[in-house]
Amino acid sequence: MNDHRLNRRLILEAPDRIADGAGGFLESWVELGELWADVRSRTGRERNGGDFPVSTVSYRIIVRGSPIGSAARPLPQQRFRDGARVYVINAVAELDPNGRYLTCFVDEEVAA
Repeated sequence: MNDHRLNRRLILEAPDRIADGAGGFLESWVELGELWADVRSRTGRERNGGDFPVSTVSYRIIVRGSPIGSAARPLPQQRFRDGARVYVINAVAELDPNGRYLTCFVDEEVAA
């Protein structure tokens, strides 16, 4: 029996680079789909962000497993969005040997 409460609806997004016409690019985010998740905080810290402090909180987000190569399987450098909150995905690992769940290690940064 698991104790995962997949009770938060998150939007999975991937970065998309668009040429700006001047030799560079603009980065935007493309929505890949919705996933239900169990979001649990891990650690937090504060650092100097130049003119203001930045608070970084690490989370462990558990979602249902998806096959490797599926657009529904989160990858590092993608992100989850929950309204105005954004969680950047750093790493993804299978939680159980059967791949029924994935653990995503993410960070959320907020200007304090």
